[in-house]
Amino acid sequence: MAEPTAKNWSGRFSEPVDELVKIYTASVGFDYRLAECDIQGSLAHARMLAHCGVISGTDLQDIERGMAQITGEIQSGSFTWSVDLEDVHLNIERRLTDLVGDAGKRLHTGRSRNDQVATDLRLWLRSAIDGIDGLLHALREVLLTLAQAHADTVMPGFTHLQVAQPVSFGHHLLAYHEMLGRDRERLSDCRRRVNRLPLGAAALAGTTYPIERQMVATELGFEALCENSLDAVSDRDFAIEFCAAGALIMTHLSRFSEELILWMNPRFGFIRLADRFCTGSSIMPQKKNPDVPELVRGKTGRINGHLVGLLTLMKGQPLAYNKDNQEDKEPVFDTADTLVATLRIFSAMLGGLTVDAAAMRRAAQEGFSTATDLADYLVKRGLPFREAHEAVALAVRFAAAEGRDLAALTLEELRGFDARIEEDVFAVLSVEGSLAARNHRGGTAPEQVRAAIARARSSEQG
Repeated sequence: MAEPTAKNWSGRFSEPVDELVKIYTASVGFDYRLAECDIQGSLAHARMLAHCGVISGTDLQDIERGMAQITGEIQSGSFTWSVDLEDVHLNIERRLTDLVGDAGKRLHTGRSRNDQVATDLRLWLRSAIDGIDGLLHALREVLLTLAQAHADTVMPGFTHLQVAQPVSFGHHLLAYHEMLGRDRERLSDCRRRVNRLPLGAAALAGTTYPIERQMVATELGFEALCENSLDAVSDRDFAIEFCAAGALIMTHLSRFSEELILWMNPRFGFIRLADRFCTGSSIMPQKKNPDVPELVRGKTGRINGHLVGLLTLMKGQPLAYNKDNQEDKEPVFDTADTLVATLRIFSAMLGGLTVDAAAMRRAAQEGFSTATDLADYLVKRGLPFREAHEAVALAVRFAAAEGRDLAALTLEELRGFDARIEEDVFAVLSVEGSLAARNHRGGTAPEQVRAAIARARSSEQG
């Protein structure tokens, strides 16, 4: 008989595991986070085994009693985690056996740590996705509120980071609302593939015991079964997909962060972040640094790294399970943790945002932002667009040489570029006129911004 401190699999070996190997291969330092899911999965497995007559009703009662005590110990912090027992699964199983004896030893009947850990990770990730989805929803609500307040606020729209055309600041914010909406769709789609039960695949080929996998799936809330035992224990595409969705969320927030950093710079002066979301300098007393959005940019690289790491982890693995897959959890855990922390602080930071509408409007009047409106004006009076484009380009060149905006030119000067221009052109050349003219679904007109917000809120309620 093996000593009580021996590994659960040590009967095959003639010498103990080297201490370096023990430390190097242990995962309990991070996979203890799966404890609640491990207990949840084990109880569903035990109930199925009892239902199928594989273990007795008395064994099931003992297992349930022992697991209740273990749950309390873990929640209170009194549970003792041992590196000698490698991982969360063996730690819990050993404690269960200590508490209830042979019933604890029978729990592992008909399963392997391979399908056990795959089940635990899916349960944990499903819950994490639900939490992240709620935070995405909350951030989108903040964006809607801010967009509503600034539907009429004019700012310059940029291409190539050069002034292009005037847009509503509310319209600009709704662009991120759309991005985060697609992020929610991706997470929801990912969740469907996460929510499939691997338990019952055992080590790789299934089990010889009579089991009812659907019973376990129903109790644990899985929507479907992993249909192939080899695939069930070995693939981690669901984890990769989650990290890919997470990388896109962070990429969207990183782009927004870059804009906040630029807009906060005095050269722009568009916005102010509340002091509580900024830091100072140890040497320059005037500094107010946008550390939060800068860190969002930085942490995006971290999440991208997790995605690449998981792809690399899987790319060379033959079927079925390999020890490599022990490395799947830390990237998933950190991706989820980083998303939760980032989404929370981003919502709070935007809630304390102050907008300098006058500075935005002044910037929108620079760079000849209504030049396209003048070209459209001429097209509507019969000039082919390419000719209108050329006429306006000449007008811009003239205005630039004069150091004036197009709207500051006289009617006589404007008519020098095309005789079709009349007094009504000045309404077209105003930034407010430019916004109002784009009055179609998806356009930047304040009326359309408010309509888009109404649709978004109606959709969320539906």
